[in-house]
Amino acid sequence: MSTREVDVVIFDLGGVIMRNGGPRDFTRRYPDHDPAVVAELVMGPHHLDTDHQWHRVERGEITFAECRAITKEKMDAAGIVASVPAEQPMSGSSSAFNFQLNEDMVAFIHDLKSAGLPIGILTNNVKEFREMWWPLMDFATIFDTIVDSHEVGMRKPNPAIYQLTMSRLGATPSRTAFLDDLEANVHAANALGMHGVHVEEDSSGAIARARELTGL
Repeated sequence: MSTREVDVVIFDLGGVIMRNGGPRDFTRRYPDHDPAVVAELVMGPHHLDTDHQWHRVERGEITFAECRAITKEKMDAAGIVASVPAEQPMSGSSSAFNFQLNEDMVAFIHDLKSAGLPIGILTNNVKEFREMWWPLMDFATIFDTIVDSHEVGMRKPNPAIYQLTMSRLGATPSRTAFLDDLEANVHAANALGMHGVHVEEDSSGAIARARELTGL
């Protein structure tokens, strides 16, 4: 008897398929400051979709350079200066960001692909970052759909972007797992009836849960 609870799996990119790229990677550059304050200034409130500059760049409304200029003004005004060498894109050009694949998550993705389960990506992302993560996997072949916020003019946690992703995959919420490193985005998925899985820095627990849901 099958133990499969879901037939479709949707992945976030940064902090899930990639080991880095989540908010914690920004705030670590500012160990002398409250990470919640830094995250709010740089990326805005995670549980909302607002006119914050980071939300706007993820929706494709402004360029990354424009976003960075606004952020610098806010950080300067708050007296917040990075004290860790810059490896994050807020420090300079977008090429400064080095994405690293989460090999354990990638192995799970390939297992899903081999099992014939539809898989997709739903990412809040910046247009200028595509050149940095796209070469790391054969995304176009592996995934059945890739919904990138800047291309569709929406971002998580807006329910419409989850619904768009599921519609492209022919998925129903109750048979869909969604993996994300931000709890606000997981809560939004759960509110739609999806099986939200929170991916922590140690992703082993999330992968185990997702394997359980898919019966793999």
